[in-house]
Order: sequence, then structure tokens, then C-alpha cells
Amino acid sequence: MDTSSGEDVLAETTAALTETFGDRLAAVYALGSLAHGGFSPLVSDVDVAAILTDPLAATDAAAVHRVGATIRARGSALHERVSLFWGSPASLRDGSAEGRFPPLDRLCLFEHGRLLAGTDVRDGLPRPTRAELIVAGAQFALDVLADQVVGHAGDPAALLDSGVRRTTKVVLFPVRFLLTADTGGEGTNDAAVGHYLDGHSGAAADLVAAAFQWRHAAPGDQTAAGLLRAGFVALYDDYLGDHIARLTELGEPVLAEQFRGWRARLQAAAPG
Repeated sequence: MDTSSGEDVLAETTAALTETFGDRLAAVYALGSLAHGGFSPLVSDVDVAAILTDPLAATDAAAVHRVGATIRARGSALHERVSLFWGSPASLRDGSAEGRFPPLDRLCLFEHGRLLAGTDVRDGLPRPTRAELIVAGAQFALDVLADQVVGHAGDPAALLDSGVRRTTKVVLFPVRFLLTADTGGEGTNDAAVGHYLDGHSGAAADLVAAAFQWRHAAPGDQTAAGLLRAGFVALYDDYLGDHIARLTELGEPVLAEQFRGWRARLQAAAPG
């Protein structure tokens, strides 16, 4: 049985990046819950950021992909959850498409990134704006969450069939997006859940509170099923209504209309 910890996987990934890029590797950071706290071996990803020296080379994307594939092939659940973000000071400065560093992950780098190797390169680089974060989060939600949320609206308890990791992510993503939209700060799970519970009560809040606990201890199926059936649609209806207003105010009519369509599909699919 593999007993690798999150820190072990970070160290292995850092070593593989160093071997691959040598002197071109300016810095390696831990991101996500291994940086800001709240790591759960049951559900958390192992997020790593590699900052390369400028200029980036045409072969860098393939090289980063090989490092990720090598680490994920080592077999443990944590190895399989390694996610690599990468870029250079110039790509972070101008927000170019080079590398892989979406705005929400750049925010994590600036707020919580934990330096593992090299020299800290963040000083003087721009943080993503709140508007950029709201738009990026909305696009992610449409691309990754919309169809599965609508698909589970008729029986949200069926989400449990995909496992506790997927269930907690789908439940907690909207509260994380809401915190970032309200504050411009990173929507860590603990901060986002606290923020949501401060302003909400009822079935959706009960589900959010429970899902936060499920990250560390898998739930009993009957209890979890009841919470999902009672609160899942209400949670997403709240999130969608909030973001329709925000996106409209930001002058993003296409995204706002896509969110209206998502909300209509959700309500049509919900029981009763």
C-alpha cells in the first residue's frame, strides 16, 4: 500500500521539474490546500506551480505535460491528483495565453503560494482583478459544472455515485466562487463555507456545512442523500441568481444569458 503524503508528492514533483528544466526553473510553489491549509488526503488535489525563466520555449508545454504524466503514473491516489500550473514572469505579467495559469490559480499563487524551490518571483507582478476572477469562475462553472448540475437536479443524491471527492467539489465550488466575487480573495474551502453560512440558512446551508465535513470523513449515504435532495438545487439557484446580476453589472451579457439558460434548465429539471 502506498503511504505517500501530500508533502512527499510535492517533493517528487519538484525534483522532476528540476531535473527537466535545470537552470530554467526559476521557482516552484505549492498551491491549493497544501499551501493555505485544509488539505485532505481523501479529496484534495496536489497543486504545483512551476515558474520558468523567460522566454518560454515552444517545447515547454510538452515537457511540463511529461512531468505531470510521470508523477501521476506512480500510482497512489495523491500522485494521480497532481495538477501542474506553469508560466514565466512575463506571461504572468501580461496575462498571455502562454503556459497554464488561469486567473483563480494566479490568485492562489499571490495570496497563498508556498515556495518550494528557487527564488520568489511574485514581487511586482499584477494580481488578477475581481472582474477577471468573476468572469473566469463563471466560464469554468459553465464548462465544467453546468451539465452535471442539471443532470443531477432530478435526483441530487445520485451525485454520491461519483464518489465523495466529486460530490464535495460540486457542492463547494459555488460557495467558493461567491466568496471570491464578494471579496476578491481566494475562495478557500474553510473561508468560503464560513462566509456562506454567515449569510445563509436553510437546506442549502445545511448541505454546504455537511459537505465541508465530508472532505475529511466520508458521509453515511442516507444522511448525505437527504441533504443533497433538500439543498442541492437551492444552492445552485442561489449561486446562479447572484452571478446573473454580477455578470450583467460587469457588462458580460453573453455570460449572463448563458447563466440564465443554465438556471432555467436547472429549474425545469428539478422535481416538483
